Parts: sequence; structure tokens; C-alpha cells
Amino acid sequence: MIELKNVTKDFGTGENQVHALKDISLTVEDGEIFGIIGLSGAGKSTLVRCINLLERPTSGTVTVNGKELTALPQRELLRERRSIGMIFQGFNLLEQRSVLQNICFPMELAGVNKADARKRAKELLDVVDLPDKAKAYPSQLSGGQKQRVAIARTLASDPKVLLCDEATSALDPKTTRSILALLKKLNQELGVTVVVITHEMRVVEQICNRVAILDHGEIQEVGPVSEVFSNPRSEAGRRLVLPDEEKIHVLPENRLVRLVFNGVSATEPIIATLASEQGIKLNIISADTRSIGEKTFGNMILGLPLDETEAARALIYLREINGVTAEEVTDYVQ
Repeated sequence: MIELKNVTKDFGTGENQVHALKDISLTVEDGEIFGIIGLSGAGKSTLVRCINLLERPTSGTVTVNGKELTALPQRELLRERRSIGMIFQGFNLLEQRSVLQNICFPMELAGVNKADARKRAKELLDVVDLPDKAKAYPSQLSGGQKQRVAIARTLASDPKVLLCDEATSALDPKTTRSILALLKKLNQELGVTVVVITHEMRVVEQICNRVAILDHGEIQEVGPVSEVFSNPRSEAGRRLVLPDEEKIHVLPENRLVRLVFNGVSATEPIIATLASEQGIKLNIISADTRSIGEKTFGNMILGLPLDETEAARALIYLREINGVTAEEVTDYVQ
């Protein structure tokens, strides 16, 4: 378990002081894939570096695997840190070493004999699906392959926790999906707890169980991915998840309704059914929906019929659908 209590991190002093993190309290359960999402400058990287104390909090406590890291002397902290692996956006491979030698490197530092280190490195290359790249050098690898090597190198220390700081930001969408699938496989097969720091919703949607939204150094909300992304309760969450309603342009007499999909079946044709069964046609103004498993989450803005009776019938129909919340939009700007 990872537990942060009242963690604050300040940089600088006086008028130049920056409050990067403000009273952060957060718990990540063992075996969980936990996402922390926020816009640039929200404090995400500072937060993840506080988890393994690469950045020491100004105040508050950090406990990982039952050990309060903030209370440990430096030597014990270094020992505990071996159980916390970290994966970066930039891979950080040693260019003058082969793939096998890169993976062996942390084992060399830990005093593992050369033969055992090479044997373990080859096993890890199988784990990350690169068994034929042992003799290759980083310059000969694609971005996705480099990240797989970086993951294998991190696994060489047998970590209980993997911290991923924008680990897929430099990768194309297809490669991103493959790396996330690998992280999910490691979580399921090795029981590794994974913390994913990202600004991309699609990353969180694909593998995370729960998510925290960070904004200006503060946690705005925490919950299951499906709940937070389908019906965000904080202003920061709404900015990340909901479409920008200030860009919606409709005639003054139009009324709008926002549908929030909280897990309705992905195969249910709601708008088409409303038209075919009720004879009511709605105008789709904007939509931001996604499938997680076999369920649909997200939201859609619809223009209601100008006829008040038809509009009322449409609202009644929409509000009776399980897994959908329908609310009139009154806070848009024309």
C-alpha cells in the first residue's frame, strides 16, 4: 500500500516560493493500477517523485509497503527504494551498453554476480517480448522497444511498486496501447502495484482501476475511473472530461440537454431508438464518449426540439434510461 498524508512540497522561499503540492492525502491499494491525471503544471511529476522521495516533501508523511519513508535514514531509504521502480518518458537507457547490459546494470550495482544477472536479464527480455534484442543497442531500437527495455531494467530489482511518469507520452497511439497492455500484464501476473502519471485520459481509461484528478497542486477528486470520467464532480474534472460548452453555438430558442453515460450498454442505440419509437429527432451538438469494457461512459450535448411538448417528451424518455443522466444545460455561452 502507498499512503500519503498531508504531503506538501514547496520550492524556493519568500516571494519566489512555489507551492507545488498542497496537503495531499492519498491511498493506493496493493495490486491496484492507479492513475493521477492533470494538465501541465498541475504537480503530477512532483507528486510521483515524492512517493519514492526523489523529492522530499516539505511536510507530511509517505508510507510505502508498510515503511514510512519520510522517517527513514538515508541508508535505509536507499534500500527501501529498490522495491519502488520508476519508468520515465525519456527511457534513460545507457547508449554505450547493449540491451542485455542495460538490464544487467541495476543488478551489478546490487552486487549480483555476472552469470546470475545475465540469466535474469534474458528472462526479463522474454517478459517484455524482446527476446531477440539482447545484443542490440538503444540507437537500433524503436521508441516502444526502448520503453520495454526500460521496463525490463526496472523489473530487474523485483519492485513491488512501479511509478510511471508520463511513460507513454513520447509514443504513438499504437505503441502506447502495447506498453499499457504490458503494464497491465505485469500487474496481473506479478502483482505489481502501478501508479500512472499522465495528462492523457485515454491512458487512464485503458488500464487504471481508480484515478485522482490533480489541479494546481491539490487533489480535486478521487474515484473509480468509470465514475470520475462519466460524471466529474470537480471543476478541474469537468475541464478534463466534458466538452468546452463555451464553443457551442445554438439559436437562442434552442434548449440543450447533456447526457452523461454512467455505464450504459455500448450497443444500445439511444438516439436512434428515440427517433424510431417516439418520432422525436434530436440534434447532436457535441459528443465525447468512450467504451470501457462493454459499457459506454462520457457525455453528449443534444439540441431539444423547438416544440415544448416534444422537448418534454424527449426529456422524460431520456431520464428513464438506466445508466444515463439527463440534465438541461443552462450555463453555456452563445
